[in-house]
Amino acid sequence: MTSQPKPPAVEVRNLCKNYGSVQALKNVDLTIEAGEYFVLLGPSGGGKTTLLRTIGGFHKATSGDVLLNGRDVGHLPPDQRSTTMVFQAYALFPHMTVLANVGYGLTVAGLPKAQVAEKSAAMLDMVGLTGFADRKPHELSGGQQQRVQLARAMVLDRDILLLDEPLAALDAQLRKDMCLELKHLQEKVGITFIHVTHNQEEAMTVADRIALVAEGELVEHGRARDIYRAPERRFTASFVGENNLLTGHVSDVNGVSCTVDVAGAQLQVPKRGKEVSGGQCVDLSIRSELVGLSRASDANAGMDGHSILGSYDESVYLGLTTSHLVRLPNGTEMISRSISDQLDDLPEPGEPVRLHWLPEAIRLHVN
Repeated sequence: MTSQPKPPAVEVRNLCKNYGSVQALKNVDLTIEAGEYFVLLGPSGGGKTTLLRTIGGFHKATSGDVLLNGRDVGHLPPDQRSTTMVFQAYALFPHMTVLANVGYGLTVAGLPKAQVAEKSAAMLDMVGLTGFADRKPHELSGGQQQRVQLARAMVLDRDILLLDEPLAALDAQLRKDMCLELKHLQEKVGITFIHVTHNQEEAMTVADRIALVAEGELVEHGRARDIYRAPERRFTASFVGENNLLTGHVSDVNGVSCTVDVAGAQLQVPKRGKEVSGGQCVDLSIRSELVGLSRASDANAGMDGHSILGSYDESVYLGLTTSHLVRLPNGTEMISRSISDQLDDLPEPGEPVRLHWLPEAIRLHVN
């Protein structure tokens, strides 16, 4: 006898959420597998928090379905769903000890005091706060308060943890540290994490998969590495990583590639299965770290169809890397990013230069 496959942790079908005439979510379809660390990434106001709160039952969908572990929960309130929420604000009770804050939900549920204390202490150990049980929230750092909130959510033994911008209140270095702690914690407990953020570095650090959400739509989703290295949509290329975005017209289509006229250059671009036709306006993207820079007179730089001429604008030193800004003849700005000190003899502002890349580095966007 074969066992039935386990249903997804979360399945969203044709989900819409309206606030009057404003469409916050537009026909969103999404599947999240059990045990995934899944990130909803996008700009502020794009709909990612609305989607998270609708999954958790804090918002009621205008139409569409929300299924948790194969069960339709659209009619259920938050406390009757297999989810628990970690909010951006810590919302800890200032008059309670850390241990009492963690066990609050269990106390409300009517568990015996001894069991509440035991489970709460075990969860404090899980998040690295053993020895902090008797402190009050004001005696903790921001990162420690966030760990208390995580412990308070996970002690309820729900199998889906919803995190709404959980690191937004932390400084940059602490945010990086907490990202790694969150990822290790999720791997340890093995439950599904769904994490909302607008910070792409944060998303890349923790995510198994990422969904880009903007203007109420799910733009694109996939593994973190694929979203970064091979974006399918122009929006993804503009939001994730540092991509050069170019616009041009198709002048020729030849088998697996096409020729695109951009700023006086004829660029050879792999189609990668996309359908294009002569005269069509298309977008191109190239990650800045894949773009090389040389003087225009260097005959060995680049290859026909995989380079473009411009004038050097300026350099921006960023420590490990330096960004070189180049102005194309049509006014578009491109960036070549390299390890600092690789180019000691920099061109003068206004000097003609050539940007070049490998054939597979450039991507075509027709949507």
